[in-house]
Amino acid sequence: MKITDVSLTLFAWDDIPPTQYGLHSRFAGSSALGLLRVRTDDGAEGHAFLGSASNAATTDGQGLITHLKPVLMGKNPLHREAIVTELWRKQRVAGVRAIGAVDVALWDLVGKIMGQPIHRLLGTFREAVPAYASSAVLPSAEAYAEQALEYKEYGWAAYKIHPPTRWQDDIKVCEAVRKAVGDYTIMLDSTWAYDYPAAVRVGRAVEEMGYFWYEDPLHDQDIYNYVKLKQQLSIPILATEYPIAGFESYQPWIMLQATDFLRGDVAVKGGITTLIKTAHLAEAFRMSYEVHHGGNSLNNVANLHVIMAIRNTELFEVLLPDGAQKYGLEQDIVVGRDGLVHVPNGPGLGAAIDFKLIERKKVAVLS
Repeated sequence: MKITDVSLTLFAWDDIPPTQYGLHSRFAGSSALGLLRVRTDDGAEGHAFLGSASNAATTDGQGLITHLKPVLMGKNPLHREAIVTELWRKQRVAGVRAIGAVDVALWDLVGKIMGQPIHRLLGTFREAVPAYASSAVLPSAEAYAEQALEYKEYGWAAYKIHPPTRWQDDIKVCEAVRKAVGDYTIMLDSTWAYDYPAAVRVGRAVEEMGYFWYEDPLHDQDIYNYVKLKQQLSIPILATEYPIAGFESYQPWIMLQATDFLRGDVAVKGGITTLIKTAHLAEAFRMSYEVHHGGNSLNNVANLHVIMAIRNTELFEVLLPDGAQKYGLEQDIVVGRDGLVHVPNGPGLGAAIDFKLIERKKVAVLS
């Protein structure tokens, strides 16, 4: 068995609502996703999506075909670890997002060849997990409070705030949400917005309010000040979502005790392979590995398979609004009235890709 073809179909994603998650992320209108196909000589196919509402697949698509396709051609897809090792040698020219898409497609392909869902290949720990709602930036403290209460009443496990990123206003938002929801799990994701003094002030405030975790208050590579911040606070700090990097990037965060929880997703850390290795590394230190939203619908399915195969994550992130996050599947991930999401049990990713929509919205095929 060998890989005989790799292609990327670019397709349009229109009518994306105006959305903001912090100073780093504002978008609206249209983008493009890429459907990656990895085919073998016996007709099996593995799939992945490349891109998001805020980061079109055109950014990384050509690099995937130019630099990663030659690595794949002629290889046995069951030799995934050897292939992935070679893919990472192309990081500087192809990018981590492209490596992540290829890795997801390889896992999907192997799952289909074996007739098993990916979480079974990884080693199933569970088949359902509680979900939390993860806000966009909203216009007022009252809007956050109303939305948080809404998701509490839906039965979701928790609510996370992406605040305006002005520290005084952020504290007011956190106060309003806590007052509205009472004894309910809430988190704050400050999206790398503060300097050290502001991070301490906000951290102490949400710590006193009983927030579950305090996410990304400082610049994503400011390990020096994260070490100091962690020494000042008892609330768990969650960092490492960025930079866009692989397995080795976590080492200094653990060794310097700069964060309480680790973070990542298949897009920005290089696929399922990196996530499962990092989750096991975190487990050795009794650390949680909380999986970040994947940027597109199929990445979220891949993330879900990882979550089902590890013990040290508690929640599944559902980033709001849906119109900026869900596209390209016939049936997307649904949160039940019990607040849980269930993993697909079909072979590979087990997701029903909307191939008719992709054909209608096709922009180009890179091969």
